[in-house]
Amino acid sequence: MRGFVLVALGAVALSAWTPQATAPEVVIYASDLPASALSEFAFWSDPASPGGKLVGTPNTGEELDPPPENDPHVTFTVPVRSGIAYRCWIHMKVGAPKGLSQANRFFVQFTGAVDKANKEVLKPRTASYLTAQGPAQVGWTWVACDPAAGDPLVRFQRNGDVTVRLQGGAEGVGFDQFVLSPARFLDKPPADAVVPK
Repeated sequence: MRGFVLVALGAVALSAWTPQATAPEVVIYASDLPASALSEFAFWSDPASPGGKLVGTPNTGEELDPPPENDPHVTFTVPVRSGIAYRCWIHMKVGAPKGLSQANRFFVQFTGAVDKANKEVLKPRTASYLTAQGPAQVGWTWVACDPAAGDPLVRFQRNGDVTVRLQGGAEGVGFDQFVLSPARFLDKPPADAVVPK
């Protein structure tokens, strides 16, 4: 789908900070999300995505602002465990550039995410976020969700559901799956385009 980006997040390794208990992989397909989770995003059919759908926004050539701007986004919850180091990746279908938009960027935030000092970070409606920056080339690729500098691992204050907010960083961006992993993919993205649940 020209002008749209398809994304999927992959995952990371356990760190020395991780306790003995392990946590399961988190895999969310866009096709499983309710329409109520979307704000200015919409579903598109795509036979190459899990469930045949991706979530995104049309590419009219405009850039979008990073958080705390309330640009097009999707919000959902995922289960996590405290004390476990996670990392996320996005599998993008980069759209053709148009105007100022490269159709290749997402901003990612979590509730309850903490740094090594147990200070809350990546809070929705703040300027704290991870960036998934895809390449300029049109096509599919896995992209890590990383901070501008510092530790790319994400940790959480407590066990239970946390809110994930994925905001479009450029018009034309979209995704078909979200993966938050404590172990399986270590420091490398998945080798396949689809991550099974």
